[in-house]
Amino acid sequence: MKPKNIPGVPQQLGGGFHDSESVRNMKPDEDVDVQFHLLKERFFAVNYWKNFCPGSTADFKLCNYKGEIIERLPQKGDYVRIDIPGPGGTVGRSYDWVVIDWIDFGSDNRILIQCSPSKDPKFPDSKKIAHFFSDKSTSTFVIAKGADCILAGVYGRNESPNLNSGFVNCIRNLIIAVGASLGFSKIQWKCFVEGMLDFEK
Repeated sequence: MKPKNIPGVPQQLGGGFHDSESVRNMKPDEDVDVQFHLLKERFFAVNYWKNFCPGSTADFKLCNYKGEIIERLPQKGDYVRIDIPGPGGTVGRSYDWVVIDWIDFGSDNRILIQCSPSKDPKFPDSKKIAHFFSDKSTSTFVIAKGADCILAGVYGRNESPNLNSGFVNCIRNLIIAVGASLGFSKIQWKCFVEGMLDFEK
């Protein structure tokens, strides 16, 4: 299976990838604009993403350049702290970190947030990536509105293990990356996108 060609999503050059999508078709009594507004509120509420998918084992927190948790809309240059089950890497203080590289508000019908693995922002001089994937990988979060439907998607590209973080961390990163390639992360992301569209939760 080949990766989907999604505008704004980087080209797949190597490593693993995933396309995780969910679509909600409007009922006769639902207004697509109202439903998309609700989806946008959830999309920007990074600190509460886990609430929308209780079955998810990952927790996300929006952080500033100091690594401090913040309560506001995400911006380019912000960090997202990810807490996944099991032993955490020592480079990121037991967390995995990504930085928001790009936010696209270019259309009233589509919003995109693109992230890539990063250093722990608490240690700005560090040259080590605090994530189980290398900094060549990306995760692109997309919400979109159609004539009678709304969509939530997460698209992972160029996912290869981070092997530049010390021996113990490399073993941990390799194990998680292999699990992701076997489909475990896709299960999590599928839960995420479906939960984002379930407004009854």
